[in-house]
Amino acid sequence: MCLQSPLQDSSLCMQMGKKVKKESEPFPKDVFDPLPIESKNAATAVLMLSSPEEEVLAKACEAIHKFAEKGDENKTSLMCLGAVESLSHLISHEDKTVRRNAVMALGIMASNSEVKKSLKTLDVLPAIISKLSPDEDVVVHEFATLILASLSVDFSYKVQIFDHKGLEPLIRLLSSPDPDVKKNSVECIFNLVQDFQNRAAVHGLNGLPPLLDLLQSEFPVIQQLALHTIENITTDSETRVAFRNAQGFEKILEVLATKEFSDLHAGALIVITNSLEDSDSMQLFHDMGGVERLHQFVVTARLPEVQANAAKAISRVAESSENRKILHEHNVEKALADLLAQDNESVRTAACQAVATVSKNLSSRETFRCLDVIRVIVQLLNSEESEMRMAAAEALASLTNSNKLNAYAVYDTEGDKLLVRQLQDSCTKAAVYAAAVLTHMASQEELRRSILGHGAMPALVGLLSSIDNNTLISATQAVASLACDAEARVELRNIGGLSPLVKLLKSINAEIRRNACWAVSVCANDEITTIELCNAGALEILQEINLSPHRKNKFSEVAMQKLLENNLSLKYSLTGHLSSTDMTTDGFYDPGQIRMGHHVPTLEDISKQVVNQHRATIAVNGKHPDQLIAKEPEDRKQDSSTENSTSSVMSSKRSGKTPSKMKGKGHREDEKKKDEDEGKPQQETVVDETWRLPDDAAFHNLVKDAAKSILPLQEEVKMYIALAKFVCDAMGGQVEPEKLHDFLWELHISELKLEAHSNIVPIGKIKKGTYVHRALLFKVLADRIGLSCSLVRGEYNRAWNEIFLITGPKRSYGHAHPESYIIDLMHQPGNLMRSNSPAALAYQTI
Repeated sequence: MCLQSPLQDSSLCMQMGKKVKKESEPFPKDVFDPLPIESKNAATAVLMLSSPEEEVLAKACEAIHKFAEKGDENKTSLMCLGAVESLSHLISHEDKTVRRNAVMALGIMASNSEVKKSLKTLDVLPAIISKLSPDEDVVVHEFATLILASLSVDFSYKVQIFDHKGLEPLIRLLSSPDPDVKKNSVECIFNLVQDFQNRAAVHGLNGLPPLLDLLQSEFPVIQQLALHTIENITTDSETRVAFRNAQGFEKILEVLATKEFSDLHAGALIVITNSLEDSDSMQLFHDMGGVERLHQFVVTARLPEVQANAAKAISRVAESSENRKILHEHNVEKALADLLAQDNESVRTAACQAVATVSKNLSSRETFRCLDVIRVIVQLLNSEESEMRMAAAEALASLTNSNKLNAYAVYDTEGDKLLVRQLQDSCTKAAVYAAAVLTHMASQEELRRSILGHGAMPALVGLLSSIDNNTLISATQAVASLACDAEARVELRNIGGLSPLVKLLKSINAEIRRNACWAVSVCANDEITTIELCNAGALEILQEINLSPHRKNKFSEVAMQKLLENNLSLKYSLTGHLSSTDMTTDGFYDPGQIRMGHHVPTLEDISKQVVNQHRATIAVNGKHPDQLIAKEPEDRKQDSSTENSTSSVMSSKRSGKTPSKMKGKGHREDEKKKDEDEGKPQQETVVDETWRLPDDAAFHNLVKDAAKSILPLQEEVKMYIALAKFVCDAMGGQVEPEKLHDFLWELHISELKLEAHSNIVPIGKIKKGTYVHRALLFKVLADRIGLSCSLVRGEYNRAWNEIFLITGPKRSYGHAHPESYIIDLMHQPGNLMRSNSPAALAYQTI
């Protein structure tokens, strides 16, 4: 109903056809009687919000409040009529009743999404926050907090509430005697603390104690909101300190001990899990007997959500080694085994995570195996849930760490097959943990072969191209663990796994780089793999790493050493030293000293060079041409040790070709002769273009002669002296120091280069050799007849051999003391000089 206003008297009236001014009449002395108004139209009530009379305003606000309570459509229609703007002004009215009713009306309307949008344009928050003042009526507090609870869901309103310092009065109202005020206030705070800034502010305003007090509220909704708020703010480190100081653990454990609060138990466990992030909190929880009480709770929990959160709390508690011992003493393994038997994915996932942490205790690992937990967890690898598979693999990684029996338990349940499959899991962490388990299992040969049989190496090579650091760390560890097997290295080479492995040596991540170095050192256990690693650039990268004080590490040094040990030509060229345990083989060559960080050319590379004036490369090939006649190609199956013995195999490795595809010259000639003898049509001969080291019949004969003349001597000293004289005679005889300039060895070497049209000179053809040639010949002959010596390169074409002999009296307990000697091969052949003696130093330097 619309009010019709009375017709106002006109200031002018018509009289006798003329316009005359009406005389003014005095105002009546009586006040206008109250006009009762009754309307069923919302528009009328909204119109009345513009009235100057307090009573009208109060009644209009009250009517709007009641109308808005009836539904969301009513709130929207009131907004469309302009009620929101009017009410936002009236909440600050000087009349208490008007102010209260306006806040009530706006409080009800604020839950509507359209009303929230409308309020954004009105800058109403400062006025609402001001209504939280202690001077205001409790009803005003109730509906003002209701407005803020509705608005605080929106991020922009959260920022405004924080900026207008609304958090402090909200925390104060948590202690209000009115439950509705408490409920609205804690709901608003819960919404606010979703933002990190507000979490820290709650701690700063001492908001934790009143929140903890609300856990004892008689109203479940208030308890839940308070608990969820505490869950959130205890993720902040400073709040966790306040939690300890406010006896938070005692109050949370009291909640867990109260059966009537079962609906709070899941959240309470989350709070404990959060709070135990700090070592001080962990210690306090331990000292107050919290570990035992938590374990007891795990045993008695029945609701899935509570069980899952209890298992998560156990995981956090078990981060402490002392707590793990306590948990083990209370048989926590049995409780977790029972949780794994539950038909609930979240419970089993959390239980697996707890097993992973608890298993850091060695005794717990044993107990879990005895409880048949490993079999159960292996089965969980088949889960369709990626989080479940990840948790299961994580548990197995912990259970198998340094535990042979647990590794076999995984193998016995065919877990290795499932783990290899999981290497290709879409869940990155699942693949990471699977690789970790396989790494632990690979320490046992039987298990390693089974893992490789399931296709682990191709799957791991695929992971080596990952962009995830954790994946690369685990994958390189697994490759290193499996590559100790010769067949695994062959497979790794065949599937192209060495190149991506070498690339990881350049990683900026220190752990990835260390693991890659470790893997390279393991792979470098045979010559073929070593050469392929070098061809992929491993040697240059490792040299660069080891020259850097920041990137160098023990693994990079070992990897470098392993590469050199399996390629003695590179080792001698780069380090200038071969130890007595470095046994030279056919195919060894000396291109001269190469500085660290520079490329060492292969024999094949050198063979392609035009003859130049630079130092000749001295090569060793002990096979006589007659010995190069081989069996049919299909019968030529050689292992890595056999491949080391022929120069042709050495060159094929360097060129990346396999020995089985090669045919020696003698072999082809025999085939041709056989065809002619049998009168059969001659088969077309396929020319083998594989480069190989030239035959060295002279060196072959030297080896035979040395063995024939020296081995019968038996006495070690006599054998060394005899070998020294043998080498001296083979390379031009004794040379007086003052006549060295007349010993034209350089001319002789140049003539050999021109004669062979190559910069490579076979050592057996050298008839005039100086220190560097004689020391090399002494070393390679000694290696072949069973004598022990080292080879050391000096400067200016000096080189020498160091040997250890027992010449002095035996020390106590019957142990002899070996002494180091340098043996003369140039001036007084066979003369033994103590290392570092003046004579030895004179021999080693110019």
